[in-house]
Amino acid sequence: MVPNDASSPAGALTEIRWHARGGQGAKTAATFLAESAVDAGFYAQGFPEYGPERMGAPVRAYNRISGKPIRVNAPVTSPGIVVLMDETLLESAGIDEGTSQDTVFLVNTAAEPDDKLRHRLAEYAGPDAPLWILDANRLATETIGRPIPNTPMVGAMLRATGILPVDTVIEAVRHKLSKKFSAKIVDGNIEAVRRAYEEAQRI
Repeated sequence: MVPNDASSPAGALTEIRWHARGGQGAKTAATFLAESAVDAGFYAQGFPEYGPERMGAPVRAYNRISGKPIRVNAPVTSPGIVVLMDETLLESAGIDEGTSQDTVFLVNTAAEPDDKLRHRLAEYAGPDAPLWILDANRLATETIGRPIPNTPMVGAMLRATGILPVDTVIEAVRHKLSKKFSAKIVDGNIEAVRRAYEEAQRI
């Protein structure tokens, strides 16, 4: 169940699984989202799956967001949302583990949103699953100067699910990044979130 805004029914639980490669910022994305959810009045978790997190190696991160206290403290096994930050992981990351026909899938890809792409993704997501795409690497390069897709994928996920207000997440991004980075970098990441929210496409 995906809460659509900060007034969602108490008790609604959303579980999110991020698939990425080391260096793409999955942990940071999950942290941003959890902080934003708390700011919006939810209970939330955001954490990575620790392991051999070398650059380029497959990694996972997780979120839980709920209107009630969250008692479970384990990896997400039945996600309502799956975010794939690297298209090359499609064949190896087990992205369909524990998913259902209602699971929302969001993929970072430069491919055109045609029937061929939907057919490829449907092998993992099911024929009727909500499928969204964004060329997050391109967008990140244009806004941040580096092809790190984490903040664009957060923006795209907000568009695909309506789980939190985009402005709430932008404030979390501003608060977290302004402690360590210049105003130029902070503004670039905020632009990445906003543009991703606008440019994400359902296929």
